[in-house]
Amino acid sequence: MNTVRILGIDPGLRSTGFGVIDKVGNTLSYVASGCIKTDGEASLPLRLRTLLDGIAEVVATYQPHQAAVEIVFVNVNPQSTLLLGQARGAAISALVLADLPVAEYTALQVKQAVVGHGKAAKEQVQQMVMRLLKLPGEPSSDAADALACAIAHAHGGQGMGGIATSGRRVRGGRLM
Repeated sequence: MNTVRILGIDPGLRSTGFGVIDKVGNTLSYVASGCIKTDGEASLPLRLRTLLDGIAEVVATYQPHQAAVEIVFVNVNPQSTLLLGQARGAAISALVLADLPVAEYTALQVKQAVVGHGKAAKEQVQQMVMRLLKLPGEPSSDAADALACAIAHAHGGQGMGGIATSGRRVRGGRLM
């Protein structure tokens, strides 16, 4: 059976979580996870460069075949929403520059795939990620969200675009 390595990304401007899993048949196994942190005192362009470089390093180190990125919604503060969107854009750009197919999932879709319902708390997601991947300890919430995104993709790639074509984003079944 072929091994498919999936990189999940939970974008954030201060901390971007990443999680790498392998899928062989219906079996998922943990490879790596962590966070790419930016300097809150640095300018926005430098912070985005840190994210771009950090994700490029993760891709070079773990050689994933596919990537899944969480679509994050922040409605309270428009400025925060714009900044988060730029961090997400940097993450997607790093993945596309590495010629990876990129699928996108909402938090609701990720929680439904991992926990079974879309209103799950962060702690529930962390616990289910630990169980599904047989982890000895609890990952940070950003890393757990990234692993959950990778798990959601592994469970059928039925998010906002499924498994994308290399180097192109897919959303709602349409190439963008």
